[in-house]
Amino acid sequence: MPLTPEQQGEVEGLRAQTQPTRRATVPALEEILYEALPVLDHGFVRVIDYMGDDAAVVQAARVSYGRGTKRVQEDRGLIRYLLRHRHTTPFEMCEIKFHVKLPIFVARQWIRHRTANVNEYSGRYSVMDREFYVPAPEHLAAQSRNNRQGRGAVLQGAEAAEVLELLKRDASTAYADYERMLNETEAGETIDPERQGLARELARMNLPVGFYTQWYWKCDLHNLLHFLSLRADAHAQYEIRAYAEAMLEAVKRWVPLTFEAYEDYVAGGLRLSRQGAAVVRRLLAGEAVSQEDSGLSPREWRELMADIGREE
Repeated sequence: MPLTPEQQGEVEGLRAQTQPTRRATVPALEEILYEALPVLDHGFVRVIDYMGDDAAVVQAARVSYGRGTKRVQEDRGLIRYLLRHRHTTPFEMCEIKFHVKLPIFVARQWIRHRTANVNEYSGRYSVMDREFYVPAPEHLAAQSRNNRQGRGAVLQGAEAAEVLELLKRDASTAYADYERMLNETEAGETIDPERQGLARELARMNLPVGFYTQWYWKCDLHNLLHFLSLRADAHAQYEIRAYAEAMLEAVKRWVPLTFEAYEDYVAGGLRLSRQGAAVVRRLLAGEAVSQEDSGLSPREWRELMADIGREE
């Protein structure tokens, strides 16, 4: 289950409270504050807290102003200018904190982004949950033949059924052995009063990376957008992309003007190398250009042609 009964009770209690404040708040984000947005089979993303809004970005850029301009269109234009020209500091003035439940292998990929504050559930102090990720059949794919980090064709029939069975069996066996080493159940009950269990910090090493962990993850808006530009990209691994897409929905509610600029200039924009820009100029001039005389490697050429919609 995405939330335990205790966590659900905490969410309901928090959402029932209202706090008077002079700080800027965003009604659209307040609507989902503390709520769990489901991701994968047992995971979720929750917005726990935030600071700032689109106006805070404008305020930081125009330090002499109290709340930016009174015209939304002017604020929109400034935000678009800042993002377009990579003036990042004003976006660092906004922060957001998420509570995330995710498979351990996704967490290990995620933690490569070292620009956030993280506090993770500790298997040294607490018994790990009996929850592990099982991919939906449409996400069981073979290794790509031309991309070491990618997936190929989706497995079918008996082969897919065997993989699913192995994933479930191995995870179940590993957790049963984990409980046996602990001499303790997930509910905290002693299995055999005559035995002394292994320390939690040691027993946990037997669990595979498909099991779920949880953490609080706090990041400023600039670094969050960088994270999302990589992890919500179509080339990112599906599992982390699913979390990035849920977080994008929160960003859209939180800072809609910044989100619009991000969609236009980052997610939907192109970055060209010097050689790539030269190729585009030559094509616009009506010149016939081939990969051999472009100055680009075959892979760079294929990527550029795909980006400008001229795939062969």
